[in-house]
Amino acid sequence: MHITFVKKVLASGEPCAKCRDVEERLERTGLISRIDRVVVADERDARSEGMRLARRHEVDRAPFFLVLNEDITTVYTVYLKFVRDVLGGEPSPGAELDEARELLRAHPDLDLI
Repeated sequence: MHITFVKKVLASGEPCAKCRDVEERLERTGLISRIDRVVVADERDARSEGMRLARRHEVDRAPFFLVLNEDITTVYTVYLKFVRDVLGGEPSPGAELDEARELLRAHPDLDLI
């Protein structure tokens, strides 16, 4: 298995706040050691590797993770789902609510029933 973490740099040159938060969470929990590559999607450069990966995998949000396993690449745009499904992380108290919020932020077209 090979894991690529794609984080974004905004047109202003600042790091994406959500990307920074996810990277800090990975570091805080020690899961950063399980990431094989970190790639930057630079909004100022459409040819940056991260921007090319986003186009190739039809991802329009950052951060995201690409997990290559036996020639199959799976894209994760929700951090908590990635941690649970790929890294086997244990959910913290309130993780389900956090995951639901993250899903709604990632997909504003969804609505609660």
